[in-house]
Amino acid sequence: MSTARSRWNDARGTAQPTGGTVVTDEQQRPPAAAVVFDALGAEYEKAFAGSTTHRHSLEWLLGRLEPGSRVLDVGSGTGRPTAETLAGAGHEVLGVDVSPVMVELARRRVPAATFQCADVRDVPLADGSFDAVCVYFSLLQLDRREQADLVRLLVRALKPEGYMVLATVPLDVEGVDATFMGQPVRVTSFAAQDLTTVAEEAGLEVLAQEASLFTPAHPDARPEPHLFLHCRRRAATPPGV
Repeated sequence: MSTARSRWNDARGTAQPTGGTVVTDEQQRPPAAAVVFDALGAEYEKAFAGSTTHRHSLEWLLGRLEPGSRVLDVGSGTGRPTAETLAGAGHEVLGVDVSPVMVELARRRVPAATFQCADVRDVPLADGSFDAVCVYFSLLQLDRREQADLVRLLVRALKPEGYMVLATVPLDVEGVDATFMGQPVRVTSFAAQDLTTVAEEAGLEVLAQEASLFTPAHPDARPEPHLFLHCRRRAATPPGV
């Protein structure tokens, strides 16, 4: 999961809050994401464990990191495969996720990494403090402005010429109420070229990208497009970033 990890299957009517309490969209984020991924727990890991494109992405990153690199995993979920793979290769990994259930699972599964239950936007991140940042499907429950702002924030946390991997479902949708693995979610995403523009305007150079069609191992799942952008922070950051 993440500040907002999620993908979607069928568009549907607006989800009604439970318990009879009316809350605003702002009050729902990020707690709404935490509720979804608390409910999914280990099922999320099982559903997406078969993604070879995700594995390829991690191999790309591992091939570029110096030994003992410091890596931030945004929306770290259960810690698998990202934190587990990176920590197993000897890197220092900090995973951040809003779901208490996911964080507890990750701490048990990947004791070699450190995990924090928080919205990454609330975590003090010193400028230039990470060699790499992973953002695997962690933006989808944020609106577009929030997504772009978060990418800029994470770029500042990267060392110059540090690496970032951005992965999403590349669809031109905004504020769509949908069902994801049986859970009601509201999702927003960018088309592929628009996400590339977000990355470049934040101060990243897109070095490579890989697209695939993946069907999660879940009875309610349908094939969904995935896009992985493999990026490097430019040595000279654009004004205002």
